[in-house]
Amino acid sequence: MKIIEEVRDAKTIGISGHVRPDGDCIGSVMGLYLYLKKALPEAQIDVYLEKPADIFGCIKEIEQIRSECRKEMKYDVFVALDCNAERLGDFYALYENAGKRINIDHHISNPGSGDVWVIEPQRSSTCELLYDLMEEEQIDEEAAKALYIGIIHDTGVFKYSNTSPRTLQIAAKLISFGFDFPKIIDETFYEKNYIQSQIMGRAILESIRFLDGRCIVSMIDRKTMDFYQARPHDLDGIVNQLRIVKGVECAIFMYETGSMEYKVSMRSNGKVDVAAIAVQFGGGGHVRAAGCYMNGTYHDAINNLSLHIAEQLKKEDGRDVR
Repeated sequence: MKIIEEVRDAKTIGISGHVRPDGDCIGSVMGLYLYLKKALPEAQIDVYLEKPADIFGCIKEIEQIRSECRKEMKYDVFVALDCNAERLGDFYALYENAGKRINIDHHISNPGSGDVWVIEPQRSSTCELLYDLMEEEQIDEEAAKALYIGIIHDTGVFKYSNTSPRTLQIAAKLISFGFDFPKIIDETFYEKNYIQSQIMGRAILESIRFLDGRCIVSMIDRKTMDFYQARPHDLDGIVNQLRIVKGVECAIFMYETGSMEYKVSMRSNGKVDVAAIAVQFGGGGHVRAAGCYMNGTYHDAINNLSLHIAEQLKKEDGRDVR
């Protein structure tokens, strides 16, 4: 399938991704937007997302993103990227009311929805998948840059196990457009401002190891976020830093989103399928990177998660962990 064939006759096209968009979500949404703007210059193309973090300001026309739902719009085609349609949040109604609905994703927990869907869990990222759904001659430097950003974010700059030979082949083609890819990696993936560095330090300092030291967890509550004047995107990277502690098989990072409500991010070094655990609590993701929301106390959340983690570790090693 080539996506241009699915949207060629559309006069109005809407594009969106999941709530609290990460690098792959933002890269795929903007990559597709820039690609279609060039391929279909006469079409009206709108992008809907929650406001992206400032680090993504290097993506051309990112200021065109709409953060408020235009409920009166009925699009000829609406494309949901990097998620199942239910995770579009306020923009789900636009997807449901569209004349044609397209869902493109790489999450194994997504069964697909709408009229046309392409779900390929073996892909490193939705951006990698999108590249193969595009006509190469219609991709320009700005679209290539957006797709590259999505790939580096979902592969941890090609360190995660979801990186395949095809991932690297596509990345090589993208950087051949000539943009400054080392600068993009630093500014969108590694660079932290002072507040982000402080709150990461606090999260690491207050982390706790359990299950014989093979699992590590840290939590930032609402009061601490208010003290640092931190927003959710300021917490990016904390769970990955916890994951690389020697001896850890599974890392958990949580932050408080409301009274007795937490956003949970999990990362695995291979022996724990965190996607399977996240699904148990209404979330999803990849084998080594997944998340969900949980209600209750912090300790209740950890106790519930640890039961599933311990069960998987026991199956893997044949012994109990405490």
